[in-house]
Formats: sequence, C-alpha cells, structure tokens
Amino acid sequence: MTEKGLVLVVDDEPNILKTLTIGLEAIGFRVEGFGNPCDALDRLEEGRYDIAFIDLKMEPIDGMQVLKEIRKRSPSTTSVILTAHGSIDSAVEAMKNGASDFLQKPFDLKELQVFAGKVFEHHTLRREVKNLRRQLAETGAGTTIITRNPLMRRQIELAEQVADSPLTVLLEGESGTGKELVAQLIHERSNRRDKPFVKVNCGALSESLLESELFGHVRGSFTGAFKDRKGRFEVADGGTVFLDEVGDIPQSAQVKLLRFLQDREFERVGESTTRKVDARVIAATNRKLSESLQDGTFREDLYYRLNAVRISLPPVRERPEDILLLIHHFLKKYSPAREIQVSPESLRLLTSYHWPGNVREIENVVERSALLARDGMIEPSHLPPELSEATDPQASLLSIEQIERQHIARVLKAARDLDEASRVLDIDPATLWRKRKKYGL
Repeated sequence: MTEKGLVLVVDDEPNILKTLTIGLEAIGFRVEGFGNPCDALDRLEEGRYDIAFIDLKMEPIDGMQVLKEIRKRSPSTTSVILTAHGSIDSAVEAMKNGASDFLQKPFDLKELQVFAGKVFEHHTLRREVKNLRRQLAETGAGTTIITRNPLMRRQIELAEQVADSPLTVLLEGESGTGKELVAQLIHERSNRRDKPFVKVNCGALSESLLESELFGHVRGSFTGAFKDRKGRFEVADGGTVFLDEVGDIPQSAQVKLLRFLQDREFERVGESTTRKVDARVIAATNRKLSESLQDGTFREDLYYRLNAVRISLPPVRERPEDILLLIHHFLKKYSPAREIQVSPESLRLLTSYHWPGNVREIENVVERSALLARDGMIEPSHLPPELSEATDPQASLLSIEQIERQHIARVLKAARDLDEASRVLDIDPATLWRKRKKYGL
C-alpha cells in the first residue's frame, strides 16, 4: 500500500483516538495520536504533519486553540475539526479560522476513510500549487517558455546555444507546441534582437501571394499591384524571418527560397533587379518534412538548407509534468487580480486529458474556465465536455484496427524515414504503404 503522509490526531476520547488511528493507518497514512492537546503542541513543527484531525471540545485547551497554534507553527498542515452533533456553528467558526473542513461525530470507518482521502487530495493540490508558483517564479525569470520536462529543456538549451549564430533553424512539432515562442526566444537571445522579427504563415497564403509576401513586388506586376512593395525579407533586413508551416510552400517558391538561403539574394515579383539583404531564417513545420521528400512535394536541397539545426518540440501528452505548470501559468495570466483554485475532480480531468491541441488548447480551456469560475473555484462544469468524455471508460475501448493505426502513427512520427519505420514495425515497405493508405497516415 502506498504511504500517503503523516497525520496528527488530537482527541481526548480514547475510543475515538483508537478508531481514527486504525482507520487512517488501514488506508496508508502514518498516524501520531495524542489524548492530551498540550502533548500534541509540543510535537508541532513546520511541515511535519500533512493533515491534523482536531477534536473541538478538549481539556485543558480546546480544539480552537490547537488550530490557531497549528496555523502559526505549521501553516502547510491541512487541519480538520472533529465536532459532535450540535456544535456545527463552532465548526463553521473553526473553518473561518483556517480549518479546511470538519467531520461530524459519530462516523463509521468507511466514512472516515473516504473523507480522509478527499482531504489528502485537497492537501496535495495545495502543496502542488505552492510548488508550481515557486517554479513559475523561477521559470518566468529567464524565458517565456514554461516547462520542467527534461526533453523540452534540452531543446530550449539547444535553441539558446545557436541563437547567436547565423545558422538556419528548423522547428518541428505538432500544432500548439510552442514553435513560435521558441523562434521568438532565438531571436531575442541573438545579436539581431534590436532588429525586426517578421512572421509569415506560409500555409495561409496562395502561391502568388506567398512570393509577393516574401520577396515583394513592383507596381503593375499583377492585378492589384498598385505600388511597389517590400517583401518580408527586406523588412527583416538585419533581423529574423520566421517561416511558419514551411512545408506548405509550393515548389516554385521553394526554388526562390533556396536561392535566398544560399546567397541572400532575390528579385521582387515583376522586377529583374537583384537585391541582397541580411535576414536570418527560422522555419517551422507541424509535419515531418522527410516524408514530403519521399513523395516529392518538398525539395531535398531546400530541406538540408533549412535543417542546419533541427529542434523537435514534444507534444503535451509526452510532457505530463508540464500540464499543471501550464494551467497555473495561464490562470495567473487570465486572472491576475484574483486567485482561482482548481477542484480535485477538475484537476483529475485536466491531468488525464491527452490535449491534442497542446499548449494552445490548454490556454483556451483555462481562459474559458477562469471566466466561468465566478466563485473562485474551477469545477468540472466549467470545463469543455470533451475533457469529461475523454475519461469515460467506454471511450477508451478501441478496436484492433484503431490500436494498429495509433501504433503505426507513433512509429511514423518517431522514425527518421519510412524504411526505418518498416524495420521497427517488422513489415515490408509495401505493406506499410498499404496500411498508411488504409488509415490515411
């Protein structure tokens, strides 16, 4: 049985003290029990006890005085008042003075154990929030990227190492993993930080518009070109151009981009004059460009030019230790004026969800939940329905084909190329091709 923590029990009724001790030890707690409240106070020190169960009516000092001493000497201890029927008003007063909850006598063993489990869950949440606030203060001091995941930290360290070099950087990662933040970090840590950081979403522009956006155009070069216009590379001269979704660039623009990366030269659309600028390129993609090489939609020479330094950002489902950190970061961002708590059940839903939209989805969910939690506590009703549906046991029952598709997708994501994926899956390339076609991978 997993040990849950150390519990202080203070009750001058021997039978109650014995029942509490047996019941709590049976579910994994270590218990120190005292019939004399003065003896209990002698044992108090900061952080010693996780939970304290305190009887309200005792001699020579009552539970309210014990509670005040615990709050003074060990504020991290979660206190619970034990009260007999008819003393509810006093229990409520104790909660105003810092008690987390109260348990009414008489109680049976099962009721005690369920209650203690919920109290410990609340205590653990409080402790986690305290740790997260400390970590956020430390993390926020040096970077805008919130993480304690070792792999993510290594990728950030790599980004910082190459920031001051002229090398082109290729950022890989699913949508919402923070590629733009890493690109911004590289620019801010470079000697180009005082020059422009120019962003281009390559997937949002048509072929003709993309060339004009990147390289500029002259008046009359196409319908609607009423005046000369600088492209993003000219605007970013001395600074950095961030090409998001670079895998969506059409082949005609790929040729011009390759030339720019080689010589930093280009011509505006509709013009023969060659121009030269000094702009560093950081590219990003949410899919493996190596696969685009296989099907011929992306030039191999361009890929190797972009891939001088490759930084791969893991999805949130591979960074579970970051989920709570990100949640509290965005709570602070969207609710700076008031402290918002997360209920244990909401916490369970948030940490068990697989977050297909990654950090961006977490931010959206937290912003929505903070707005709905008017009483300062995020409850399950404040969360989007897909979080509850994802924890439904029936939802996790998959067919053999669904399991096979998920496994092949994971291998394809991790493998360097299709040949390596075939070897890992122990199937021939033709079979892999058929299964990719079957599952739309």
